[in-house]
Amino acid sequence: MEKYLNEAIIGNKNILATFSGKGEMLRLSYPNRDNRQYLKFFYTGVKINDSNLIYLHDDVNNTYLQYYDTDTNILNTEITNTYFNLKILQTDFAIIKEDVLVKKYTFINDGNIELNVNFLIYSELLSDQNNFVSGMKTDTGMIQYAHEFSVATFAKSNKLLSHQINGSQNTIHSAIIYDKDYIGMSKDSSISYDIGKINPGEKKEIEICIYIDEEKKTMQAVEDQVERIRKIDLEKEYTKTKSYWRKYVREHNGLEIKEPKNSYEEKIYDIYKRSILLFPLLTNQSTGGIIAAPEVDEDLTQCGRYAYCWPRDAVFITRALDILNMTKETEKFYSNFCRMTQSKNGMWEQRFYTDGRLAPCWGYQVDETASVVYGVYSHYEYTKNEKFLKVNLHMCEKAIEFLKKYARDIIDGTQKFHVSYDLWEMYEGTHLYSLASIFAAFGAMIKIYNALGDDVSEFENNRLKEEKISKNIDAISKLQVEIKKYIEENLYDENRKSYVRNTDDKRIDISLLGAVIPFNVFSPKERRIQNTIENINLTIRTYTGGYQRFENDHYRNGAPWPIANLWMTLYYLENGEKKKAKETFDFVIKTAGKHSFLGEQIDNSTLKPNWVLGLGWSHAMFIIVLEKLNK
Repeated sequence: MEKYLNEAIIGNKNILATFSGKGEMLRLSYPNRDNRQYLKFFYTGVKINDSNLIYLHDDVNNTYLQYYDTDTNILNTEITNTYFNLKILQTDFAIIKEDVLVKKYTFINDGNIELNVNFLIYSELLSDQNNFVSGMKTDTGMIQYAHEFSVATFAKSNKLLSHQINGSQNTIHSAIIYDKDYIGMSKDSSISYDIGKINPGEKKEIEICIYIDEEKKTMQAVEDQVERIRKIDLEKEYTKTKSYWRKYVREHNGLEIKEPKNSYEEKIYDIYKRSILLFPLLTNQSTGGIIAAPEVDEDLTQCGRYAYCWPRDAVFITRALDILNMTKETEKFYSNFCRMTQSKNGMWEQRFYTDGRLAPCWGYQVDETASVVYGVYSHYEYTKNEKFLKVNLHMCEKAIEFLKKYARDIIDGTQKFHVSYDLWEMYEGTHLYSLASIFAAFGAMIKIYNALGDDVSEFENNRLKEEKISKNIDAISKLQVEIKKYIEENLYDENRKSYVRNTDDKRIDISLLGAVIPFNVFSPKERRIQNTIENINLTIRTYTGGYQRFENDHYRNGAPWPIANLWMTLYYLENGEKKKAKETFDFVIKTAGKHSFLGEQIDNSTLKPNWVLGLGWSHAMFIIVLEKLNK
């Protein structure tokens, strides 16, 4: 049972839930965006008259229409069973000020005969030996629980018709469930509700709530919470949630984009607004950590997982956050998350959980460290907040000390340091992108010192500090010159007339553009850069107009990446080539998901996302491009 595509995403500051295009809830994460994910599956279905179970997400007679309430994270899925002419409107949202997920179902009889309807829920939570899941029936639903958590699924008003704690997999397809036991050692359980008779043209509703306890409350305390939640006016909470997200979109229209005038502008506008609504769902509001994307592959069948915070990805995202008037979120990422996750030697590891703990890694990438220093000054450029620079000065200085040693090691060829992976995390070596990021970090550090001026004397004896800063500026200025020289001598292939991605395999790679944008080692008009652009177009541009990451990229069949197209768009805009910029940008517009989410990759044959929808890096690059287009 693979669940690779999260077609839709909802949540609040603690809950993150993802859905298929047919309304199946695929994942439910709480209290962080990355840990823990509870669901193995969460199926809903109906028994109509004498039928067996009709799964809402999977029946040959079902048709589907899915959409968000305009400018919100409230998801609607219209499911029509054409055999019985029963229309079901499923509305999913997370209450803003309560850690409760609401699933409202409206049943409408569009046929000519009376329908008797039962509604069923069948779910299994992820379980292991150290956190074994059991189930317990309540008056209005069920509680699935382990030592570390409890998940209560219950109706606001409807009483339970039947339940099955043990053996649901044997009976669920008949939609007739029964269990003499109210409690049992089963990680999957089912419950049903009697919706009753629905006459032609009539409609009925049921409101289902999901509440998660991770505070290890007693079962009595969890049941008390369920009773409290059942008293909440969910219609009012729906209205509040809708108003909250619409206000959020208005307040974060940082580019002040106006209402679209045609279908092309409408597509851009939709992706823009969906980006605004996505970023808070990726961000840990307490720590400032930002996941790359909602998880897609818990079992590591295709990748190393996505729901972690990579400093590199987050630096691109924080640039977009600044553009969208989310400067407080950016500041929290650097001043809180980065400071708590920096290693003693000044570097940042590959990736982290958003609570600041180290996530599974397989080597380090030096551009993660360099990107943070670059990002600190980039944020200052938006806010001119000197206090922010002062708070993060020591953190940046520690990182620069590490980068100085690393750069010296590369230039001198002493090989004292562990070799770094590239930004795609596939190849170890000396990479042009990595060196360009270090070059930019050194430049950012000099600018930080210049911006603070005499204010840095607050940190220690003025004269000693001035001498130390002066020496540091001299050292990193010289290293900048040496890095650029090293790149020119070792990472330009005269035979190919192109820069190459590392000193070993010499492939053409879209990340070569990093030396121009964002790291400004070279200008876009330099002959060697223009030669490189020509090689990029000859080697990694596909027949659809999409760009791969690099030559002979075999990851998921070497599909184009929206990030690559957006990078090319930024280059062309920087170089004043607006027509080519529009061509590369339009590929991203026409390949967005149906809810305007941008994917990590695009299927060339269908021109649809085929991997990781709602990738933060893709949406960030989109916002960065829009800012440049609007200037």
